[in-house]
Amino acid sequence: MASKGAHDALAETSNDGKFVRTASGFREIISKDHAEFKPEFDRYHLYISLACPWANRCLAVLNLKGLQDCVKHTVVHPTWQKTKPDDAADSHHGWAFFQSGVQAPLKGPSGYGSFAPSGCEPDPNIGAKFIRDLYERSNDQLKKYSVPVLWDKKTNTIVNNESSEIVRMFTQVFDEWATGPNKNLDLYPTALRTEIDATNDWIYPGINDGVYKCGFAKSQSAYDEAVTALFESLDRVEELLSKQRYLVGNTLTEADIRLYMTLVRFDEVYVVYFKCNVRRIADYPHMRNYLRDLYQTPGIREATNMEHIKTHYYTSHAVLNAYAIVPRGPDVLADLALPHNRATL
Repeated sequence: MASKGAHDALAETSNDGKFVRTASGFREIISKDHAEFKPEFDRYHLYISLACPWANRCLAVLNLKGLQDCVKHTVVHPTWQKTKPDDAADSHHGWAFFQSGVQAPLKGPSGYGSFAPSGCEPDPNIGAKFIRDLYERSNDQLKKYSVPVLWDKKTNTIVNNESSEIVRMFTQVFDEWATGPNKNLDLYPTALRTEIDATNDWIYPGINDGVYKCGFAKSQSAYDEAVTALFESLDRVEELLSKQRYLVGNTLTEADIRLYMTLVRFDEVYVVYFKCNVRRIADYPHMRNYLRDLYQTPGIREATNMEHIKTHYYTSHAVLNAYAIVPRGPDVLADLALPHNRATL
């Protein structure tokens, strides 16, 4: 891919139309041994969108461990906005801060719709108006302004924007301040790390990123390749879950949190918006019950907001949905509140 100025994920395609995600650029790991970024109570702040599956992994773990007081978080508006509103030459749209109940509703990038979801807040740290402002304050070079962002309030800079690494930090680094019923939960236990890594290695490209490879493909061949790999991977998950409660035996791990965030968006968004319509998650009996099991786990339900999810996807990409029409959908969350049978495995 050619080098880019400020851009979003839709611009990340190869010459043959394949979606190729840019790696995260901020990769510092908080630890007692780090020269600068050490574990401290209320030093770090998490910026998320409740729509983003990567960001919501982090929120789910924050909730599961009971770290909400140690690492506070701020939720942005789900509909992308022009991040340099006074610069006609800069067309980038991305995550914007918003004060729910106070500010007027926002429109989609093409000027349609009216969206004022609950739960959004202004930036409490440096008064940023957009997530882009945090990146520019941190001397970012990649110019892709994604969430999650783990921010250091002491030095006013981004520590890390790679969700998989933030999840592991929340799992292990801040335990002395964890207060939740699962405060001792280790989502990446030493004995299971090899199996967890192996599971992530095929679920990430096939499913987590696979839905984006379908939705953002710019050629038929790229789409066909991606959708085939996606459903081969989903079929593999269904077979696995017919034998065991979780992806790695009968232990809840980070692999489940990572997969959940894609599956919960699948029938409401990806089937329609990303053309992932070969089968629904509702058509997979074991996966459907597995999803209910995870949704009903305290901390995970609270990190699942379908209003934000649907609003973001259907209103942020003018090239995919110019009029920002949000489909009514099948009410997946009502289904996920129903009883499941996973405890019998």
